[in-house]
Formats: sequence, C-alpha cells, structure tokens
Amino acid sequence: MTNLASNLVATALAHPDKVAIKLDDAELTWQQLHGLAAKAAGALRAAGLQTGDRVSLILPNVPAFPVLFYGTLLAGGIVVPMNPLLKAQEIEYFYTDSGAKFSFAWGDFLAEARGGAEGTETTVIASGPVGPSEEDLPAGEAIGAPVERDGNDTAVILYTSGTTGRPKGAELTHDNLDLNAKRSAEDIIGIRSDDVIMGCLPLFHVFGLTCGLNTAVRTGACLTLIPRFDPGKALEVIARDHVTVFEGVPTMYGAMLHHPDVTSTDTSSLRTCVSGGSSLPEQTLTEFEETFKVRLLEGYGLSETSPVASFNMLDQPSKPGTIGRAIPGCEMKLIGEDGEDVAAGAGVGEIAIRGDNIMKGYWNKPEATATAIPDGWFRSGDIASVDDDGFYTIVDRKKDLIIRGGMNIYPREVEEVLYTHPDVLECAVVGVPHPEMGEDVGAAVSLREGAAGDVDEIRQYVKDRIASYKYPRTVWVLDELPKGPTGKILKREIHAPSA
Repeated sequence: MTNLASNLVATALAHPDKVAIKLDDAELTWQQLHGLAAKAAGALRAAGLQTGDRVSLILPNVPAFPVLFYGTLLAGGIVVPMNPLLKAQEIEYFYTDSGAKFSFAWGDFLAEARGGAEGTETTVIASGPVGPSEEDLPAGEAIGAPVERDGNDTAVILYTSGTTGRPKGAELTHDNLDLNAKRSAEDIIGIRSDDVIMGCLPLFHVFGLTCGLNTAVRTGACLTLIPRFDPGKALEVIARDHVTVFEGVPTMYGAMLHHPDVTSTDTSSLRTCVSGGSSLPEQTLTEFEETFKVRLLEGYGLSETSPVASFNMLDQPSKPGTIGRAIPGCEMKLIGEDGEDVAAGAGVGEIAIRGDNIMKGYWNKPEATATAIPDGWFRSGDIASVDDDGFYTIVDRKKDLIIRGGMNIYPREVEEVLYTHPDVLECAVVGVPHPEMGEDVGAAVSLREGAAGDVDEIRQYVKDRIASYKYPRTVWVLDELPKGPTGKILKREIHAPSA
C-alpha cells in the first residue's frame, strides 16, 4: 500500500486525540481529521468518483483543505489544487486540461468556479469549513482505509505558474510526495510530533502542501493555519500557539522583521525557520536571525521536484546566500550552454536535478516532458554556481538574465546590493528596453515606512558598490511590488514607467 493517505491513517492511530489542524479557535484532532476525510471519500465514491479521477480544490487555508485533499486520496482520486484567486476563464482551462470530475470551492470563489465549469464536465460543489454538506454531496459509506495505489501513480497535478505560455500540470506521484515530506521532516527541518508548524503558505502551492500539510500528517505535528498572510497576524499566532517551525517565502520574513509589533511579541517558541520560493537576500537572513534568535534555513525546489531539491540542513553549518546541498535521494549538477557539465568553481550553469522527487511528467504533454527531462535530468531553468562543498548559489532565472550591450547581468546580484540600502524594503531588478544596448538595468523598489526614497541617491548607492555596467540606470518607487499567491515577487508584472 503506497497511497499517500496511509500516513493520515497511521498518525490518527498513533495520536488520535492530539490537535492536528488549528484555525484560531477551530481545532480538529487527528482522529477527527481522519473521520471527516473518510466520510468525504465515501461521499465522492457514492457520487461516482472512480480511481484516478481528478478532483479540483479551490480553497483557502481552512480545515476543509486537508479534509478534502486526503478524502480524495483515500478514495483513490487525484487532487488538482488551484489558486482561489483564479477567474472563470482561467478556471475553465484547468478544468478542461485536467479533466476534473468534481471541484470543491469555498463560498467566496463559487461564482467564478461555476462560471469556469460552464461547458465543461466538471461538477462544482460548495465547501464549508470542514467540507461539503450532505445536501451538496450524497452520503456514502466512509472509506477509512485508502484505496490501493502504486507508488508511481499520480497523486496530485500541480499547475506551474505559466510564465512562458499556458500553465502545465506537473504530475506528482504518491512516492514523490511521501518521500519529499519524509526528507523535509527528518533530514531538513527535524520535525517531531510535538512541533507546531505555521501554515501561512497556501496549501494549494507545493511548498505549503509538502513542507506544511504532508509533513505534519507524516509526523503528527500540529499545523496552525492562516488563510491569508499578514505579518501582524503571523506574529500573534506564533505567540498564541507557541509555533516552533515557521515556513515562508522571503517577503514574509521581511514583512515580519519590519512589523511594529516585532519587539513586543513573544516569539521565543520558534526553533527553526525555513525559506524557499525565491532567493532570500542575505541582509534579510542576517537581520531575521539576529532579531528572532532562531536559525533560518534557505532551500530550493520547484513544483516539478515535489518541491524540495536542496537545503541548508540543521545538522550542518549553513552558508548564507546559498540554497544548500542536494537533499538525500536527490542529485544536482550544473549544465553549461554547450551542454557539458560545469565543475565546482568553474563558473555558472543551469541546475539539473534527478532523484525520487522528480515529477512523473507534465499531464498530457509528452513533448513538454521530453524537453524538461531529456535524459533523466530535469532542467530547472535556474542559473547557479556550486562550490567544492556542494553548496549551490542561485545566480538567477535563465529567462531573467539581462544582456546589456553583450554583457550578462544577473538581477539577483544587483538586488543583493539594493537590499543593503537603509530605505529599501523590497526590490526587483528587471531588464528594460534600450535603443543602443538592447537592454538596460531597471529597479523597482518599495520603501520602508518613513523613508525619503530619493531614487537618484539609491541609484548612486548601487553604482558605488557594483561594476558600472550593472547598476540600475532607471529606479522607480512602487507602494508595493506585485506578488503571487505565496508572496513571491512577480517580475513579469513589473514594467518601467513611461518616460
């Protein structure tokens, strides 16, 4: 039996009365979570779900998500998590592409979900705090023991962001997700059953799903949920629930670090923090560790790698500014533009990954799968260097590279300098068109509260600290940088102001 839901059954037996999921005053024990998931599984079967059918979840971070996620797996279905902020036209594409038979949608998102289902074969079902009512889904005999699935069977289809064309569905298997949760719990974070994990990463995203939900289910740790990240609320929950493990993206750490309640809130329960999703500025890492008196570990991964591929791990010294070393069960290497492997210390190359975390492929897209994994090594699209100890440093996304007059400029390097400026809260360096150079360097910044924000001074500050061809000729201030559902800065939505 290799169904991922087996972990829920085992944990419910081992810790029946322990709190599993918490959302403010609402709590579910492991026994209750298993019971509700088993009930949902039976209802899905009664409604006609067959093994391998797809079930979409359009839910925020509420207890219904783990109930229906594991309910679908118990019934032998495949889960298709979706961003609740999608509009009807986008939802229609996901429904059609995945062939979703059912879709559970939270009340606030029902109208868009139903609009997206028009003309498709997807049945949309309203979900309350812990799942649908019996009026919306027929009752069936509860399925407490998971339907048997092979380790290589697809458990989840996670759609990538679609920065280069329409989103593709990464097929993650039961083994992919189970082993990656195991690595996260045991090898990287050291999670135990008495831990309390902050669940502010969206569960529909692979980081929150694997390192938050699936890791909690595997270990019996409590997952305390925040439906929408807010730094003040996060600090409040850390103090209230005695959170021991915080998982977030760089913008979350920056927001908490600069929140006015940071010095008056008791965060002493924190033992370990982990960051992923995008590069963590060294300035933020250093300030956070000093302020919170806690170790902050940076790692790396993608939807296609379940997601964790490398990490600075608890049992080894960290190297700030790096994404650590390949995790157990995973290999990483660099491939140069000529297709040859790049040795440690010999320059930069594209990260390639293989191991038990690599997706089965892109759903119904064999050509895209062959392009991404041509020889057993998944091509990440990320450019990095590696040192003699096997620690990787992300230089930038391959597609984010700025070529100014034939000179390669990696935005990450410029951003690291910008983050040391006392006025800069967040920044993003992007290429802007230039008639002679082809591209030039531009920087969008948001400022710390009370900062003057003299763009000429900021530009000169960077110019004084970096090679002359790299500094941003254009700097502009935004109230807030555009972000995706996890808080990751969306460079594709940042454009220089018109002259």
